This record gives sequence, structure tokens and C-alpha cells, in this order.
Amino acid sequence: MEAPETLTKADLARHLMERLEFVKADADLLVQTFLQSIIASLRAGEGVELRGFGSFRLRDRRARMGRNPRSGESIQVPPKRVAYFKLGKELRSKLIDE
Repeated sequence: MEAPETLTKADLARHLMERLEFVKADADLLVQTFLQSIIASLRAGEGVELRGFGSFRLRDRRARMGRNPRSGESIQVPPKRVAYFKLGKELRSKLIDE
């Protein structure tokens, strides 16, 4: 089974250039600014909600016992924060319910 293609930041910028007739520098800046805004909000402990698309949140994972797959040895995995994305209703209906 082949790996699916992935949409990159460059692809997003190219779509903006084509759809909105932006020059490359402006399209790149728009994509970068959008992503940096999401990152800044998450770092500040805020969630990001894009109505109809989905929401980004940080979740705290507690410490746990894990296993080294090579040696089978038990190891302590420290607590950490992880990014989480939840699909919005509109996006879910377009992707899953069709």
C-alpha cells in the first residue's frame, strides 16, 4: 500500500497564490503567520477553535511506566504536554459521513 500524499506549507502557499492571486512572498507570509498564531495560542495555554474545521488543545499526559522495545526493560516515562486536534462537526460530516 502506497503512502498517501501530504499537503505541505508550500502547497498551502501555492493554493493561496492560485486562488487569491497572491505573490509567493505574501502567500508564504500568510501561511507562516497563521501557523505561528496557532503555536503562540497553544504556548499561552489557550485553545484554538476554527469553527466548522476543528480545535487544537494541549493535553497533559501523566507519568507512566513504559517499555523499551529493544531490550524489553521497563522505563519511567515522564509527564508531558501533547497537542490534540478534534474535528469540527462540518469537517467530520464532509470526511466521515459521506
